[in-house]
Amino acid sequence: MKPYELIIFDWDGTLMDSVSKIVTCMQQMANALSIEIPSEQAVRDIIGLSMEEAFKTLYPLMPVTDFKPMVNSYKEHYLTLNTTPSPLFEGCEQLLTELSARDYRLAVATGKGRNGLNRVLNETGLGRHFESSRCADESKSKPNPDMILELLEELKVKPADALMVGDSLHDLNMANNAGVDSVGVSYGAHSESRLLQAKPKAIIHHPTQLLNICR
Repeated sequence: MKPYELIIFDWDGTLMDSVSKIVTCMQQMANALSIEIPSEQAVRDIIGLSMEEAFKTLYPLMPVTDFKPMVNSYKEHYLTLNTTPSPLFEGCEQLLTELSARDYRLAVATGKGRNGLNRVLNETGLGRHFESSRCADESKSKPNPDMILELLEELKVKPADALMVGDSLHDLNMANNAGVDSVGVSYGAHSESRLLQAKPKAIIHHPTQLLNICR
């Protein structure tokens, strides 16, 4: 008997190696707009949040009305100007293919916007694996549990039958707030020691290690 019915994945830093690109794009955005350039660690700490929540965290004294040009500049760097590669992590395609073969239902809960997620699902060809998804521009930002709760309601899955997999404390705290188990990945935005603060079921160091948990 499978331990779970549904596995919910974060995207950036969990399935796609995009942390470095996010960091450099955020720093380039700040430089272009002549505002304080955030440190690498500061940007890593906001990965997974919605854009508005990310900017509130990085620039707490800045009025929300100033965020629109920042969002536009960040998107321009991410989509056009910045050429930092963001490949899938080695083993991710194998992982999703094997989980699907084992009759797991798969979903995504991400800090990306809907357009951004649809674009990478199409570019990577991984969209076929996922039954549903929730994005930061259509639900409350992590660590609020709404992304997971909405997926559970839509897919008719009980919290005890779902697992969240993510690379940030925001992902794992969202899982805790939704009453579902979580697995942290150590190769993304946050360190293993930080992920352990949320008391996940396990920490994995390579995507395919999840297959040992989801037998």
